[in-house]
Amino acid sequence: MDCLHVRGIRAYGYIGVFPEEQVLGQWFEVDLTLWLDLAPAGQSDRLDQTYDYSTMIPRVQHLIQTSRVKLVETLAETIAADILEQASLHQVRVMLIKRPSIPNFDGSIAVDITRPRGSD
Repeated sequence: MDCLHVRGIRAYGYIGVFPEEQVLGQWFEVDLTLWLDLAPAGQSDRLDQTYDYSTMIPRVQHLIQTSRVKLVETLAETIAADILEQASLHQVRVMLIKRPSIPNFDGSIAVDITRPRGSD
């Protein structure tokens, strides 16, 4: 199966276990992998034969900006479900990255989930 990768979707959100994360917020970044058949688009050169990812980017940003959950796992599941609901994809991979405010830690954490399209 073919894949379409969308990297570096960024938005500011208020997700976190700690009260200051829910008040002050922080930046989140999302990388997506979308599984679909790209052959029809490759042969026809027509946008309607593939997935128009430009419509998904603002949706993901909106979910980050408006979700009020504690866990990044919950946000990743929400993003995956929304994308699968809106698009004809075989499956989606969501990698959600944040840089938590933890003393003496300058790194990032990432949640990486892959979800198949449910049976209709």
